[in-house]
Amino acid sequence: MVKHAFGANYREVDVGEIVMLARDKPFVLECGVEISDFPLAYQTYGTLNAKRNNAILICHALSGDQYVTGTHPVTGKPGWWDRMVGPGKPIDTNRFFVICANVIGSCMGSFGPKETNPATGKPYGLSFPFITMGDIVRAQALLIDHLGVEKLFCAIGGSMGGMQVLEWATRFPERVFSVAPIATASRQSAQNIAFHEIGRQAIMADPDWCDGDYLLHRKYPSKGLAVARMAAHVTYLSEAMLQQKFGRSLQNREKVTYGFDADFSIESYLRHQGMSFVERFDANSYLYLTRAASYFDLTQGGSKTLPEVFAGTKLRFCLVSFSSDWLYSSIESRNLVRALNAVAANVSFTEIETDKGHDSFLLEVPEFDATIRGFINGSALLYGVG
Repeated sequence: MVKHAFGANYREVDVGEIVMLARDKPFVLECGVEISDFPLAYQTYGTLNAKRNNAILICHALSGDQYVTGTHPVTGKPGWWDRMVGPGKPIDTNRFFVICANVIGSCMGSFGPKETNPATGKPYGLSFPFITMGDIVRAQALLIDHLGVEKLFCAIGGSMGGMQVLEWATRFPERVFSVAPIATASRQSAQNIAFHEIGRQAIMADPDWCDGDYLLHRKYPSKGLAVARMAAHVTYLSEAMLQQKFGRSLQNREKVTYGFDADFSIESYLRHQGMSFVERFDANSYLYLTRAASYFDLTQGGSKTLPEVFAGTKLRFCLVSFSSDWLYSSIESRNLVRALNAVAANVSFTEIETDKGHDSFLLEVPEFDATIRGFINGSALLYGVG
């Protein structure tokens, strides 16, 4: 059993399976730093078949982790994609071997800034090296090797998970048959870079951040991280959903207080979202992962066009966007589709009408479920997965 501490109260929980990677050969990050013998935490669901051709890799979003289904060990709630993954569900664990790894830089057992630096015996903090989406995916490839999977049947993920899926499609096209990038983009927009910077500055302005060394001081930048989460959470929703769910309703009162308590229901909701996030996520991980997302750009700063990036691809693509998503709008997905069409790729695209915003891929949206189920089942027939 491997335990890690979480939240301001440093509660210890079991984070499940962990493999030590790059033991024989150093792993060179894109920033130039070499690492070796580093941990990657992961979970698997279902069984790898005799042909070893039924593996699906699920790539999680920024605040997600390896617990896609079942009971989450920190929150006690169902995994973040419990409604999509399991027996008889769109990603059917009776048929498929499902893998999800906690990305490097995160905080559920994988190599990240709260891990102990063997050179100092102290948490890395800001001495942790900068990582990219490419680094994250190359580490996942080492895990796939460890699990004995030569080629993935499918890689799927939403938001930052969709960025990882696109990295798989372009870095390791020979190691995956089909991909489903959901609610994502080929590069991070200026608007999204701006929102990430606001979150980072909120964390670093908290006096308990201690220049990233809060673990050494037994402190935690709870207020800063909560504000960062509140700002980000607004971008995951839509104006229509916020209006429908909250409007201007007051929170447990009949009139305003003329003070700064949470008079409105939406204020109370955001405060709850912020504080619950603090109990399951690491502040420095938030800094590093938002920076990795901001660096993401398939065109490598414009040195290639998108069609050039996908030239010669033989993968099956299924892109999904949501009409009310303003974080990664349908325009972003359409740009990817046009690039794939330009190189005669096998691509399907669905824009789903919903008022639930960016988080639609995590919520009850029947048309989305049907789209993913149909793509996976159709791809399985072509790939020969029973």
